[in-house]
Amino acid sequence: MKRTAILLVAVILIPLLGFSQAIENIDYISPFNDGLSAIKKGNQWAFIDQEGSVVIDFRDDVMTSKIDNDNYPVFINGRCLIIQKKEGISYLGYIDKSGNTVIKPQFLNATNFNKNIAIVLELVKESRGFNDILKKPIVYYKYFEVVINTGGEIIHYLSDPIPVTLSKKFIRQPPKIRSKLISDNTFATWSKDKKWVIKKIEK
Repeated sequence: MKRTAILLVAVILIPLLGFSQAIENIDYISPFNDGLSAIKKGNQWAFIDQEGSVVIDFRDDVMTSKIDNDNYPVFINGRCLIIQKKEGISYLGYIDKSGNTVIKPQFLNATNFNKNIAIVLELVKESRGFNDILKKPIVYYKYFEVVINTGGEIIHYLSDPIPVTLSKKFIRQPPKIRSKLISDNTFATWSKDKKWVIKKIEK
């Protein structure tokens, strides 16, 4: 009886040991970057490691980036862009390789990280008093192009404040980022005069 039980367990386990988990009905598989590949099913994306295991399950808030004439979400410096809509306006933030939100969605636009820094549009709310007739505060909004580190800390301002009307009627698309990294600590910013301004920063 004991021998029969051992044989029965062996018959059950041996086939199972030869099989790995299959991920089916995948619409797209991206190249690996930062050790992870993005896979798409319908309108959702997940991430797998180099062994084919899902490390971040399917979700609909990851942001795609245009890379080599293709569009897919990507991890760079351990960060991937995510997007969240509030009152019709898109805000961008970042997750880590565990899928945890490490920089909450708060920017009107943002780039992928590069050399552990990213350029984002930081939104600032400014109070200008109170409207007694409408019974509500008077507020204005502006944004800055800023450089952040992987912890979300601002390390440099690249632009003067830019006024913005915070309404989905006026912000149908994210405002454009007009700066770019051109070397380890040097940026080029497109000015109002339609000329490039080169700025060197200390990290």
